[in-house]
Amino acid sequence: MTTKEAIGIPTAHESSLGLKKPLLDTFEWFGGIGEFCVQLVRAAATPPFEGRELLRQMDEVGAKSLPLVLLAGSAAGVVMSLHVRDSLVGFGAKSLLPTVIIMSLIKESGPIITALVMSGRMGAGLGAELGSMKVTDQIDAIEVSAVNPYKYLAATRVAACMLMMPLLTIVADFCGIITGWLANTLVEPMSLRLFLNEGFETLDFNDLLPPTAKALVFGLIIGVVGCYQGMHAKGGTAGVGRASTSAVVISSLFVILADVVLVRLIMTFFP
Repeated sequence: MTTKEAIGIPTAHESSLGLKKPLLDTFEWFGGIGEFCVQLVRAAATPPFEGRELLRQMDEVGAKSLPLVLLAGSAAGVVMSLHVRDSLVGFGAKSLLPTVIIMSLIKESGPIITALVMSGRMGAGLGAELGSMKVTDQIDAIEVSAVNPYKYLAATRVAACMLMMPLLTIVADFCGIITGWLANTLVEPMSLRLFLNEGFETLDFNDLLPPTAKALVFGLIIGVVGCYQGMHAKGGTAGVGRASTSAVVISSLFVILADVVLVRLIMTFFP
């Protein structure tokens, strides 16, 4: 043993490995999730399909997330109305208020707020649920009983996230529009019909469908990351906590990065 090792100072080899380890862990994670996605697609495309479990997961993702999405969408509409109104009044463009609120909610705020809220709820839920099953060997027991865990556990949860995210986004958009109108009406009365007519007057197909459809991608990210982190948890209850936390952090980060890419693609293909 050298003098440095004896007194606890890292050697040159250890220091070099310490710098490389985060990079190696990152490559290992991307390799692992790539392999996970291949197994997931293979399991999802092979019959028989787990229809009953899919419906149960859709209820878990959709119906039980509804209060949270209602609150988040409503708050977004009020805050947007309060912020935008003063700016538009200052520029003498108060008549554009309905258009700005509705367009902002549908094209960007509604999808991204819903995705981040669901990243917190479903990312933590999937990481904790599947992580607990992993560390208590329940996933191994499912596999031993001739049930494919990728099909029964992962594919159904990912599909449920993808199917329910656009619907939850529409709910958030609707609540934001209504509360935006209410916040505006308290300052200057305006009928809901006039508010909607002015807001939707300039919107067309390219403004409505592509932004809502990108919620499918957000659902895919949340489902895949949550399931992967949960099914690869290790280290007992502490590992379950790490899987749950990392699922939230990673899925939120990827949702934001995916939004940047998708906005650019939508602007290119649906100008």
